[in-house]
Amino acid sequence: MPAPVPTHRRYVKLAEAADYLGVTPRTIRGMIADGRLTGYRSGTRLVRVDLNELDGVMKPYGGAA
Repeated sequence: MPAPVPTHRRYVKLAEAADYLGVTPRTIRGMIADGRLTGYRSGTRLVRVDLNELDGVMKPYGGAA
């Protein structure tokens, strides 16, 4: 049985999202720019991403896929 999907948003800073995936914040910004991720803005500078959405964009790859 698959794990239940969390229903609440888990907003994090771009740097925290980058650490979560092991990439740079620039990569996260690129994912927002090309539409793979949604950036959530509060004010003019504060941008966050939802970790649930970040998990959702990851796809299986390789022999086990």
